[in-house]
Amino acid sequence: MRYVDGPAVECDLYLAAAPARVWELVTDIELPARFSSELRRVRWLDDTGGPALGARFEGHNQHPAIGEWRTISHVVQFDEPRVFGWVVTDPDDRFGGGVADPAHPGATWQYRLTAEDDGCRLSHAVRIGPGRTGLSLVIDQAPENEEQIIERRLAALRDAMTTTLQGIRDLAEKPR
Repeated sequence: MRYVDGPAVECDLYLAAAPARVWELVTDIELPARFSSELRRVRWLDDTGGPALGARFEGHNQHPAIGEWRTISHVVQFDEPRVFGWVVTDPDDRFGGGVADPAHPGATWQYRLTAEDDGCRLSHAVRIGPGRTGLSLVIDQAPENEEQIIERRLAALRDAMTTTLQGIRDLAEKPR
């Protein structure tokens, strides 16, 4: 797998909770920072004040291999209570991709909920690229190892996404 191929990973988990409760959690953009070792903080931009098609949010991240960076995400899918998706841009050109362009994102993320039995199945997916990301910087240092670098990144993302899904499940299944 090469970066140009748009490497992707998807995880899913069954939750014994109503889709409406799960939707409330997955559209809380601050929630993943509670479970992530990379995402530090998130806040809504503009005056939407919350999730909506076209809304934007700012994220602050940190990773030992590349340091700290800021992102601007754009909500591109909002089909309540089924799909919440966003694209991530690099507003500070931290990774050398030029002007931030939502049509050329560094990553595309999505939560998908599907009613199942007395609860729902929650899927969490990401596709990397086509825009440059921190992964691009690592690949630039050792292009001969691109496939192994991508495999390691996808494995780390899979672990982080599974942790996030489990955290959402724990909150969703907890009596209010």
